[in-house]
Amino acid sequence: MPWSTSFEDPIPLPNGRQLLTLRDAASYIMKLPKAEHSAPEWLAAMEALILVAGSGGPTMLARIGVMRALNRGRVPEFTESKGHHWGRRKLKRDQ
Repeated sequence: MPWSTSFEDPIPLPNGRQLLTLRDAASYIMKLPKAEHSAPEWLAAMEALILVAGSGGPTMLARIGVMRALNRGRVPEFTESKGHHWGRRKLKRDQ
């Protein structure tokens, strides 16, 4: 699979740009500072990109690797939602 293969969905970057192809993702990773570039998440993303480009694997694998590296260190925020009523349903005749 060539490096010009595009992702099914573009990868949004924090600065507003998007990564459209495997080559775009590889060049983005190579331009990162050395300290960030050698983080385990980015190393895994690079390995996934090489695997997909070299062996013709699914591009979703590379996309997941890059997305995980981009979102490393972020804790998902959960909002409190309305609780579910898991008990028996009350019928009008039972009231």
